[in-house]
Amino acid sequence: MTIRHVVTWKLAAEDAGERAADAAEVARRLNALDGVVPQLRSISAGANSAYPDTNWDVTLVADFDSLAALEEYQVHPAHEEVAAFIRSVVASRVAVDFEV
Repeated sequence: MTIRHVVTWKLAAEDAGERAADAAEVARRLNALDGVVPQLRSISAGANSAYPDTNWDVTLVADFDSLAALEEYQVHPAHEEVAAFIRSVVASRVAVDFEV
């Protein structure tokens, strides 16, 4: 079974330029986990590129071999470092984990 982990964030910055820069940095840091966190089968993160007034700012899609692997990813030191940065710039978060 593969678990797909999808997370989307609305960032806190009110200035559109600052929000776009924060979104790009969130995506960059998440994508840099590829090859660092062994539980990741695949990872893709990106900043929103259309409809900024209605869309959320950045999304992550990551695949894991199991729910246990996702839980190991959550506490991996490299992920925890990225998560701390994300918490510093985020206003809201939504997530869905499902089997594919």
